[in-house]
Amino acid sequence: MSLLKRISFKDQAFQQREDAILDAATRILTNRGFDLMTMDEVATDVGVSKPSLYKHFKSKEELAGECMIRLLDGANETLAALPDDLPALERIRRLLGWALDLRLKGGLPFLPATSPHVRDMLVKNLGYTMRALKLNNALVKLVRDAQKTGQMRKDLPEDVILYSFYARTCDPSVEFLRLYSKLSNAEIVEHTLSVYFGGVGAKP
Repeated sequence: MSLLKRISFKDQAFQQREDAILDAATRILTNRGFDLMTMDEVATDVGVSKPSLYKHFKSKEELAGECMIRLLDGANETLAALPDDLPALERIRRLLGWALDLRLKGGLPFLPATSPHVRDMLVKNLGYTMRALKLNNALVKLVRDAQKTGQMRKDLPEDVILYSFYARTCDPSVEFLRLYSKLSNAEIVEHTLSVYFGGVGAKP
C-alpha cells in the first residue's frame, strides 16, 4: 500500500471520529446544555479516551463552538441549495422547517439563548460569528424582499420578524408537542410553521 493511501485512510478515520464527537456533543448540548456537558461524558459517549478527544478539541468551549459552526454551515448550505426562483417567503419557510425538523431529531442546540457566558464565548469565536453574520444577512435580504413584494407584513419592523424567526427555533412548545401530543414530527413542523407565518405573513 502506498504512503498516500495510508495517509488517506488515516485522515478518513480521524475525520470520522471527529464527526462522531460532534454528533455526541450536539446530542448532549441539546439535552443537557453547555454547563452540564463534560468532556468525560463526550468521550464515553463516543467510546474514545479523553486524550484522544483532546487531539480533536482542546476544550469544551472549542467543542461547543465547532458544534455551532457545523449547525450554521448546515443552515447556510440549506438556504443556498434552495431553487433561485422560490419566493422569499417560501425560502424563509423552508429554512425554518429545516431547523425545526433538525431540532426534533436532537440536532439543534440553542446555545446562544442559554447564558451570557455562552453568548460571550461564541462572540469571541471568529468562525461562528462569520457564519452567523452570513446567515443573518441572507435572512435580512429575504425579509426585505418578502415585505417589498407584499408576502410579509410591512407594519412589522424587520428585527421583530428576524428575532421571532430565531426564537421559534428554540420555542419550548415544540418540545412539549413532541413529548405529549400525538402529532408526528412532520405535523409538529407544519403546525409550528403555520403559527409563525400566520403572524408575520401578509394578510389576504
